[in-house]
Amino acid sequence: MDCENDNSIKSISRALDILEVLAMHKDGLGITEIARKAGLCKSTAHRIAATLVERGYVEHDRTPGNYRLGLKYIEIASFYINSLELQTEARPFLWELTSQLGLTAHLGILDAHEVVYVEKLDLFPNVRLYSQIGFRVPAYCSSLGKCLLSGLSSGELEAVMARCPFERFTDRTITNLKELKQELRQVRLQGWALDNEEHDIDYRCVGAPIFDYRGDVIAAVSASGSSSNLTDERIPMVVEKVKDSAMNISQRLGYVP
Repeated sequence: MDCENDNSIKSISRALDILEVLAMHKDGLGITEIARKAGLCKSTAHRIAATLVERGYVEHDRTPGNYRLGLKYIEIASFYINSLELQTEARPFLWELTSQLGLTAHLGILDAHEVVYVEKLDLFPNVRLYSQIGFRVPAYCSSLGKCLLSGLSSGELEAVMARCPFERFTDRTITNLKELKQELRQVRLQGWALDNEEHDIDYRCVGAPIFDYRGDVIAAVSASGSSSNLTDERIPMVVEKVKDSAMNISQRLGYVP
């Protein structure tokens, strides 16, 4: 039985062992059983379990002395499951945007003050290779980001943007929180957002928010292209298409307008 002093890598591995053991026992286990099944000495298992309890990944019922998976673990797992569901439900509508408009369609979620692309469809897959799935862009200068930030309360917005450097990418980039708040008020009123060459010169993007069954903004969808393709004259039509796609995805996720 392994009772060596833990280094950080071993501690992580042992914590995962404990989580995997508990995942197989919905009614929970005592620390002696956890230690035996995870191949740990009791003192090591107790120390790691206590840390997992403190972080919310494990719950400790003191009466029978059992440990079971906590809400934090379930929350993280649900994020992953919801992400898969989101991509599955969104993909047909992204393809519809791309095929009908000849523009690149993106699906994004918020991570702190950045947008993470979780899906992308393009008629020309070799165009703009830097905007691949997993790529991150600042939320304050993207249509997806503005849509996602528009769902936050004032306090949440200030907390999320507290560490944002507000880097200027073009002469149209928003550079402070006051300007951003004004922009987000407009986004909430109209139900869509525009990146008008704010991150890249000669590149525009129209986005709309996606809501879950509670009415919370959980993602956003966008259509983007060069300024010569996404002209002023085309924007109203593209806005309606993007908003329709976002609403269709939202309703597939249980949202009721």
